[in-house]
Amino acid sequence: MTDNFAELTTECINPATAHIDECTTLEMVTLLNAEDKTVAAAVEKILPDIARAVDAVADSFKRGGRLFYIGAGTSGRLGVLDASECPPTFGVPPEMVQGLIAGGDGALRNAIEGAEDNRTLAADDLTARNFCAADVLCGITASGRTPYVLGGVDFAKTLGAVTIGLSCVENSKLARAVDIALTPVTGAEALTGSTRLKAGTATKMVLNMLTTAAMIKLGKVRGNLMVCVQATNDKLRDRARRITEQLERGNH
Repeated sequence: MTDNFAELTTECINPATAHIDECTTLEMVTLLNAEDKTVAAAVEKILPDIARAVDAVADSFKRGGRLFYIGAGTSGRLGVLDASECPPTFGVPPEMVQGLIAGGDGALRNAIEGAEDNRTLAADDLTARNFCAADVLCGITASGRTPYVLGGVDFAKTLGAVTIGLSCVENSKLARAVDIALTPVTGAEALTGSTRLKAGTATKMVLNMLTTAAMIKLGKVRGNLMVCVQATNDKLRDRARRITEQLERGNH
């Protein structure tokens, strides 16, 4: 792994989109779609690793532990998004899955990019939430070298907690530092270095799998029905009614 950003695959120039600024609108979106089609294949290659991570998270939950996501920028926002969707979807307390972003909640809407270079900040954030050995830490960084995330992983390891690292660059610092490395290698972005694109899409897919599969293993799903969904609006009340009717008919 190098500290030369230009050598990261996520920072390389993509020849397929080198002239995207000269394209018609349809040609532009066609090129973007073609790049997106490669993401699912990259995730498919690491399914055994994702399964290991799911089992680790589910085991922690069964022991009363929690899952923490940490990241900066897009990676941090995706972690917060996945965490925030768990309570309404699976009826779990918000403390069970938590997302931390470098720079705090203000970074969700406004970029606070310098915060990601602080290697000690994550330890402070985790300590404030009483992170302990029973919990699982999932560090998220497309480049695999964000100091905020690496510092959080170091802190979690000193406590004996299981660590997971999600990055999109082969043999990254993060992958080498964690217990379970999740590395969907998405390659050069359609816009050079814009990891909100393919890397972000791969990250969202993996995080979806982690919490969805872990919650299934905890019994929060019957068949493919979200039996613990929180009916907090008209749509969800209707869904809850239909789920109840399907269960009563014995369809699941």
